[in-house]
Amino acid sequence: MSSDWPAPHTYVLSRWLFLRALGAVTLIAVLSLWWQIDGLVGSEGILPVEHLMTAAGEQLGPWGFLKLPTLCWLSSTDWMLHGHCVVAALLSVALLVNVAPRYVLASLWLVYLSLSVAGQTFLGFQWDTLLLETLFCSLFWAPPGLRPKLAAQHPPSRMGRWLLWLLLLKLMFLSGITKLLSGDPTWRALSALDIHYQTQPIPNWVSWYAHHLPAWWQRFSIVCMYVIELALPFLIFGPRVLRLFAAAGLILLQVAIELTGNYGFFNLLTVVLCIPLLDDHVLMWCIPGIDRANAAGGSSGKTGRMIIAARRGAIAVVMALSLLTLLEEMVTTQRRDRLPGGVVATLDGIDRVLVTPAEPVLTTLQPFRTINGYGLFRVMTTERFEIVIEVSDDGRRWRELEFPCKPGNVERAPPIVAPYHPRLDWQMWFAALSPGRHEYWLNALMQRILEGSPAVASLVGEPGLVDDPPRSVRLMYYRYEFSRPEERERSGAWWTRSFVQQLTRPLSLPGR
Repeated sequence: MSSDWPAPHTYVLSRWLFLRALGAVTLIAVLSLWWQIDGLVGSEGILPVEHLMTAAGEQLGPWGFLKLPTLCWLSSTDWMLHGHCVVAALLSVALLVNVAPRYVLASLWLVYLSLSVAGQTFLGFQWDTLLLETLFCSLFWAPPGLRPKLAAQHPPSRMGRWLLWLLLLKLMFLSGITKLLSGDPTWRALSALDIHYQTQPIPNWVSWYAHHLPAWWQRFSIVCMYVIELALPFLIFGPRVLRLFAAAGLILLQVAIELTGNYGFFNLLTVVLCIPLLDDHVLMWCIPGIDRANAAGGSSGKTGRMIIAARRGAIAVVMALSLLTLLEEMVTTQRRDRLPGGVVATLDGIDRVLVTPAEPVLTTLQPFRTINGYGLFRVMTTERFEIVIEVSDDGRRWRELEFPCKPGNVERAPPIVAPYHPRLDWQMWFAALSPGRHEYWLNALMQRILEGSPAVASLVGEPGLVDDPPRSVRLMYYRYEFSRPEERERSGAWWTRSFVQQLTRPLSLPGR
């Protein structure tokens, strides 16, 4: 072996690749949002951010920034929202090409936090908070300087790497343990995948085929998922061979999820978080054209002891808070009536000794969405309901609006759109689970459709609404199921659906 080959314990290439991959994923997230921002929270959107800021200013007073940390306090106009997106996109490119990574990461965190708050319910997804936490934690691993070289004049911080490892452990372990602590019967019976592929928010055409796999395969898949989510995360801090094995398993799970559903940039971001598990000895095989000597080592730059101590202290605090959010998520998820007494007693002890005393701190930090708990699909949705929007010009003949991504026309194949994240289509899935809880923005959506808002028309895939807005709109409620193979062979339909009820009476604008 060449003497300039990177040692298994160095992470210069790992940091180099991680920061560039993080820049790419952030760019995808920002561009995806930018295209939708006007229709979601612009002045002609569903939930204009200017309404939020006006109400917040009246209710929260001069300290409102601590509850709603967004730059939209300065201005909530459309140009401000687009300015956010422009700056975030440029910063993502800067991170991608290795320009001042520490300053860029801090700025990206601030701008994306500002967008997340301004986006209200449309930016409340777990991958939005995961991106914020990843950007923040990466600050402690990124090299200093305007154009840092690959050579390790500033070797990657071990504690900074551990912080990212802990974030990955927290994300994956909570994804598994919350399924058990919720007491959900489908996860316990290993039957969740019998329904998951058709009830997930935005299925794709691969989901249809996955849904019809044999029952034994679905159960085997859940067992594998439990092993990956509950056991492999703890190998992250183990010996090198086990850590690499954990990385392979975690990445494989994300690939499987990406193939069978549309989860925006979540799966890509999780794969990026696996990169710090890979040392330079592994990555040298994967990155062509790298100067081995430059990647192999270097002398430590001159950094004051006080600065090093302060950085390590900050990392230790963030680690402690991250562990507290992990424990808090477990405590709040538990279904006491469905768990063994010993588990409940243990979680109650954790709550009493650790979580409750830390609650004031966690509550203060919560608006900043930076140290979070996670856990997707801890309770499985067993039926798929869809809200179908119908419009009419005369109140007698009605037609459906065909959203670009969510199920509608039963003969249309479910599309593959990830890593693009159709935020309105996703929120329509949540609204169908509990229409009453989402009435405030559903009513606003219907009003924008009646007004022929160009921004909203593009979101619902109906550009013709701008020139010819309907006179009336109403919401209908359907139950959807994947068609059986013989049904699809006969009719070509991917779905079957049955009418449930009419959710709203026909609505019209005054004077029309």
